[in-house]
Amino acid sequence: MQLRILKTWFVLCLGCWLALPGSSAGQGTMPQVLDTALLQEQWNYLQERTRIYNDYRAIREDMFQKVKRNTMDSLNFQKGKVRDLTGRLMSTREEGDSLMALLEQARKERDDAIRNRDRLSLLGIGMHKTLYNTILWAIIAGLAFLVILLFTMFRTTRHSTVRTRKDLEELKEEYENYRKQSRERYEKLVVSHHHEIKKLKEGRGL
Repeated sequence: MQLRILKTWFVLCLGCWLALPGSSAGQGTMPQVLDTALLQEQWNYLQERTRIYNDYRAIREDMFQKVKRNTMDSLNFQKGKVRDLTGRLMSTREEGDSLMALLEQARKERDDAIRNRDRLSLLGIGMHKTLYNTILWAIIAGLAFLVILLFTMFRTTRHSTVRTRKDLEELKEEYENYRKQSRERYEKLVVSHHHEIKKLKEGRGL
């Protein structure tokens, strides 16, 4: 057991020594690729620069911590992007729901406008435009018939009045002629009667 532990420590130490070719002084220098390259490129660099011994990969601790920090930073950055995208998605959904509500309201107002366009009010009673037009034209036709009837009655009454007035004038003229003739006959009768009385008086010697 102790031999295995010593063997493992030997492998780790050897791996750290062989991680970067060169002297031991160069091991303290952090490769630039771990500061500037993408995370995948950093892992590729470690994979290429490290050795495998008895299924163990020896990695310098500072490089491991550096890649670990870089990995955590990338992970946190991606989590931040995910949170940001999630927030945007929620905001977009809320805006979509708001727009859908506005669209539904607009559709309802459009339907109400169409119904109101086809409906009119007569004496405070709402009815369809066709029924309204029918009632309106029926009223107009009734009024026109009433006007024609009244005009016909007026013409008939006027004609009758003119005829009655003409007959009255003729009757008055006939009456005047009759009265004149009657007066003349009466006067002739009186004169005749006076002459008869005068003759009788003369015959008696009065």
